[in-house]
Amino acid sequence: MSTVIDARGLSCPQPVINAKRALEGADSIVVIVDNRTAVENVSRMAASQGCAVDVEDKGDGIYLFIRKSSGGQPIAQMTPVECGTVNPAGPTVMVFASDTMGCGNDELGGVLMRSLVHTVGEADDKPDVMVFYNTGVRLAVTGSPVLDDLRLIASKGARILVCGTCLKFFNLTESLAVGNVSNMYEIKELLFSAGRLVRP
Repeated sequence: MSTVIDARGLSCPQPVINAKRALEGADSIVVIVDNRTAVENVSRMAASQGCAVDVEDKGDGIYLFIRKSSGGQPIAQMTPVECGTVNPAGPTVMVFASDTMGCGNDELGGVLMRSLVHTVGEADDKPDVMVFYNTGVRLAVTGSPVLDDLRLIASKGARILVCGTCLKFFNLTESLAVGNVSNMYEIKELLFSAGRLVRP
């Protein structure tokens, strides 16, 4: 019988954390959530662990039936490293905590940020992952001056992850125009596993 995790009403990233803990000691679990963001986050975590996921909306909640595949392997195993060390096998992660670059004048900061993102889009090398949180999420929504550049970077293979809590805080959840909604669990895993961490 599958272990049942009732994650209704829990804030991000707790549903993901609870589901991952349960998977460590069970071959199959059922996670109950109450919003689509949690569905996406838990499903992505399960898929990264090599699990199969079936989703069913039952009215009183959205049920995720997660089971370990026979022979299923984690897709992208991240090895945490201690603070101050370098994980040479880890990804290059670019972090955007603001929609401006640098401190001081916000107008100038906006110009600099647009220039940076455009330059990254035109360059041959690229980050493996771009993470957006706090006011940085404004760069990934409808009306952002860097949307075309971010789409170009994504087309070259970079993953774009946008903090769901931040989108909700700024009432921008429905305005996300590029990338995937992420959560603090996934962001933490990326930060801890990065081979190179870049914060403009």
